[in-house]
Amino acid sequence: MNHRLVQNAIIRGRTDNRSFIGDQLDDCSDFSSLFYRLPFERGFLTNWGVERTIWDRLYKNVLKVDSKESRLVITEPCFNLPTIQEAYDQMIFEEYEFASCYRTIGPQLCIFNDLGSLFGDKPGSVPDCSVVVDSGFSFTHIVPFVKGKPVAKAIRRINLGGKLLTNQLKETVSFRHYDMMEETYIINQVKETCCFVSRDIYSDLDICRKSYRENTIIQEYVLPDFTHHSQGHVRPKQEKQKQSDQTLDRSVDQILPMNNERFMIPEILFNPSDIGMNQAGIPEAISQAIEACEPEYHGLLYANIVLVGGNAKLNGYRERIEQDLRVMVPSEYELRLAVPEDPIGYAWKGGNRLASLGTKADLQKRFVTRKEYMEYGSDICRRRFNSL
Repeated sequence: MNHRLVQNAIIRGRTDNRSFIGDQLDDCSDFSSLFYRLPFERGFLTNWGVERTIWDRLYKNVLKVDSKESRLVITEPCFNLPTIQEAYDQMIFEEYEFASCYRTIGPQLCIFNDLGSLFGDKPGSVPDCSVVVDSGFSFTHIVPFVKGKPVAKAIRRINLGGKLLTNQLKETVSFRHYDMMEETYIINQVKETCCFVSRDIYSDLDICRKSYRENTIIQEYVLPDFTHHSQGHVRPKQEKQKQSDQTLDRSVDQILPMNNERFMIPEILFNPSDIGMNQAGIPEAISQAIEACEPEYHGLLYANIVLVGGNAKLNGYRERIEQDLRVMVPSEYELRLAVPEDPIGYAWKGGNRLASLGTKADLQKRFVTRKEYMEYGSDICRRRFNSL
């Protein structure tokens, strides 16, 4: 079971003056000042021209599949707009002519996995209640499930994701060190390499104020020059007695110091008010979502919280959420949180498991065939795919 992540974007390089579509970014040799054309805005598909170009590249050159002989599993954000849903259906069945399709939300696919094994329970066991916290590129959704179905009234959305963190880091670095406002790709790498979630922010801030020798948090990130090295990296911390060598290195390498930026940027996920957003942080939103469900389910929901999405890869992410939640959760409830080995591909894994292991009757109940669509139009998609 293999999968491959492909950039859902058209990216134009500065030096080679060409556009890279999806997987073609692997051919890029200079990642400085890349310009991104994204089909999604705030998590909603708004530019079908860009998306169509990416799909053409994906199906013909990457997957090399015949859409007329294939079935498609595709995800959409919670409470997607009806006009966007209809555009999905038209594109899938009329333009690409897929044999069948299942359109759903990412968290729904996640629960098709073996959730029991994540918590050390009996393999194959499926909890009656679970909560999927999906924190990705554009937003964070908290979706409680009861007996395999999402509880619509309890779903919470936070307009925070990896894109906002990267943009915030760009602004911070540009103000303190170098102008990096055009370096989205490089700063995203810096974020993924250096950033972590603090469990005691005030203690860590005190450490950041110490001298270089005593500061255990500061890192020196060597920026790529695209001549000698195309990837940035963290340089091992130098001792004071090697400062002369360090000075010599700085004349060659461009160093980006990462001090309290390492944890203050991810802190936005927990305190959006730090940047003026009037929204709850992730732990508070989880508590709000669960409390919106029927009281008899609360204990089971708190005991089965799954963290997925790219932000779940941040060091200390699970531990911080658990720490903050423990203060909000009644002491008689067991609190269990788990992060899959691949939190980014966990929804794909669930969709693959459904398509390969699901019974014929189950697949017929979920998928819409092209024949059905051509007969009934988007009405049948609306009825069959509407799980919220």
